[in-house]
Amino acid sequence: QVQLVESGGGLVQAGGSLRLSCAASGRTFSVYAMGWFRQAPGKEREFVARIRWSGDSTYYADSVKGRFTISKDNTKNMVYLQMNSLKPEDTANYYCAAAAGIWDFRSWGQGTQVTVSS
Repeated sequence: QVQLVESGGGLVQAGGSLRLSCAASGRTFSVYAMGWFRQAPGKEREFVARIRWSGDSTYYADSVKGRFTISKDNTKNMVYLQMNSLKPEDTANYYCAAAAGIWDFRSWGQGTQVTVSS
């Protein structure tokens, strides 16, 4: 099992930036990829970004491509999500997740709230 703790959420004006962090612990050697997801009130959870734990291959949802950047520091077991040009529709609870396979996300953090005001 991998334990995940997110941080960095908050309130920001439209057009602003935030950087989310995710600290991973436990069986990180079993991780294939790390990802960020988000869930807005009344909506289903949706994929945001993914990065291979070994290597640097990344993949983004179309809605955030060009604005968000996922990165990692394997030496610190950390994953980051740099969010620029934020929009009110980016408001959601953001979750970090660890995958055992390309889309096999098995471990989840508790989430961090991001609110973008217009």
